[in-house]
Amino acid sequence: MGRGDLSDAEWARLVPHLPRNIGRGGRWKCHRKVINGILFRLRTGIPWRDLPTRFGKWQTVYDRHRRWSADGTWEKILRSLQAGADAEGRIDWSMVGVDSTVCRAHQHAAGARKRVPRVPGKRTRPAWHRPDEALGRSRGGLTTKIHLASEGGRRPLALLITPGQWGDGPQMIPVLERLRVPRPAGGHPRTRPDCLSADKAYSSRRNRRYLRRCQIRHTIPERRDQRTHRRNRGSAGGRPAGFNRELYARRNEVERTVNALKDFRAAATRYDKRAYVFQGTVTVAAVRLWLRA
Repeated sequence: MGRGDLSDAEWARLVPHLPRNIGRGGRWKCHRKVINGILFRLRTGIPWRDLPTRFGKWQTVYDRHRRWSADGTWEKILRSLQAGADAEGRIDWSMVGVDSTVCRAHQHAAGARKRVPRVPGKRTRPAWHRPDEALGRSRGGLTTKIHLASEGGRRPLALLITPGQWGDGPQMIPVLERLRVPRPAGGHPRTRPDCLSADKAYSSRRNRRYLRRCQIRHTIPERRDQRTHRRNRGSAGGRPAGFNRELYARRNEVERTVNALKDFRAAATRYDKRAYVFQGTVTVAAVRLWLRA
């Protein structure tokens, strides 16, 4: 076993959730060797063509990662691991934090084709191709933003990527809607934490109204301009937003989750051209964190 490869215990937890075969034609080659190659590239951030030969052909490793990113296999694996952890009581639902982080996009991530060649009888653009490819341009260059929800044990529960210039507040609801932890015993998946914490960027009437409708307790500080505007309106401004400093102190948990996620160089810097491939790369990093736990 090489440095950073899956241990026997991690492989035993992961193997029940992997696809059995291709579906037509031959069978998958050794899953463990290919996944170790994907993890090696995730940890080091090297180009796919520079993968060591002990992982097999680089094209096989890349095609497996690209295909599983496109068809949602990595997402299914992540949810399966979360479901197993929830069944064992290893998910801390008492506090879920929402935050975001900006990732610089390498020059190799730019230049993706804007249009897909038209194929008779098929859609012109596959469902996983975004028109913006989650790339935003600023003074510092191209950036991508990762939005995530993290549980108290400092592991990601839901992930979303957007262009770097998109605001944090409007993305809170899409991130929470991606939070779905299945229940192995049956029933609806769990989608609501006991309490949610976020910084001032997520303070808005729309977000607070959504949390009240979902009956999710939250501690989000109110921005100064919002507080002044509410006071100027008098009784029409409504009551002050509730805020608990002791619970808000646990917001460091989601920040530490972001740091753990960006320990993987291929997630800290975006090298993938396609947004769905980078989404898969970040999901693999989340899977790795759940396996380590």
